[in-house]
Amino acid sequence: MRRSIQNLFVVLATAGVLFVGSGNVFAQKQAPAQAKPAVKPIIFAVLNDGQLLEPIAHVENGKLSEPVNGSDETSLIEKFNATYYGPKASYRLIFGGANGGTVTVNSADAGVECGPNLARVTTSSTKAELKGKLMALATNAPTGKGTFGVRRRPTWPERNEVDALVRAEFAKNNVEVKKLDYHNLTALDVNGDKKAELVGSFWAESDPKTRTLLFFIAERGSDGNLSIVHSDLRTIKEDEVMNGEITSLDEGVYHELLLDIFDFDRDGTAEIFTYVQAFEGASFNVYKRMGGKWSKVYEFSNYHCGF
Repeated sequence: MRRSIQNLFVVLATAGVLFVGSGNVFAQKQAPAQAKPAVKPIIFAVLNDGQLLEPIAHVENGKLSEPVNGSDETSLIEKFNATYYGPKASYRLIFGGANGGTVTVNSADAGVECGPNLARVTTSSTKAELKGKLMALATNAPTGKGTFGVRRRPTWPERNEVDALVRAEFAKNNVEVKKLDYHNLTALDVNGDKKAELVGSFWAESDPKTRTLLFFIAERGSDGNLSIVHSDLRTIKEDEVMNGEITSLDEGVYHELLLDIFDFDRDGTAEIFTYVQAFEGASFNVYKRMGGKWSKVYEFSNYHCGF
């Protein structure tokens, strides 16, 4: 009987040791690491001779959504900058809708008065030398499925066709043209069909104190003729200009200018991205071909600072 009791104590003691040991094993087991939230793909404008990056839109499920604004709270801008402008951050340069180089972030400062959500960058490309109103896009979003890469100056025949179309557009809107000029006119291929779409920003001077701005998209129909398929025409007088100088428009202020094309929804047809410079910020528009027509599908205004 005594031996049986002793054996029972040995069994219980052994079980206790095993139980304690098992408890320690379970206590030391680490919880699974939490996955970091995925960074949303984003599209930027590459400005200022390839030295500045300004956010246009996030891309998610084939849709565009607004990024942080320069007027948002500093904490939100700091979070954005840490996510997208961190050390060694780089993006693909998009030129003609295709990969054209690399844009590398040098610095960003959420505390600056003007442009806290902008970044200073270095652009490297063998396809494009960005300068003045020759701008581009940068992104980490997946490339579209189409064949892209065309971005060129128009040929002289194309230039002559456009000149006639632009004058007719002004005449249709009863705009007297005493002087006609333009900021850019670019031939692109948004769907790889080898038929150029032409995007242009022209203006007419009717008198010294008035400018009429014209942004348009032109394309060639099945009959082989070029026509303007989308246009935006605005007349601006000097007293409507924030600095009171109508000649600011001759330098590009208030004009809608081409950035580039990019197939953000990956349907095989690239969308057209544009930029409008203002005195207190910039606006961005995106146009999509739908049902044979070009429609604005996105717009975003980014505040910089007071004039």
